[in-house]
Amino acid sequence: MKLSEARILFLARESLVHLRDEGLAEIPNFTTALRVARDLVAEWNEKGDEIDAAVRRKISSIKRGIAEGSNEWALLYKRYRDEELRRRGILR
Repeated sequence: MKLSEARILFLARESLVHLRDEGLAEIPNFTTALRVARDLVAEWNEKGDEIDAAVRRKISSIKRGIAEGSNEWALLYKRYRDEELRRRGILR
């Protein structure tokens, strides 16, 4: 899913505010932390898009043709997505 730069910045800011307000992290320089958090959210968004594309290619390569939105497609999508996440070391 493509996120706009404004949405990425919003998610990064809200995450930092939550961590700070809940006492889960001390953030001495909020501006620097926000820049790093924004880069991390953008990177995860790009990885998600890459994984989605890889899974869709894998499903579309099945010869019998599976209609997107069907129960079988959803099941395969979840299975192949989990496999891809494990392969990339994101999911255990």
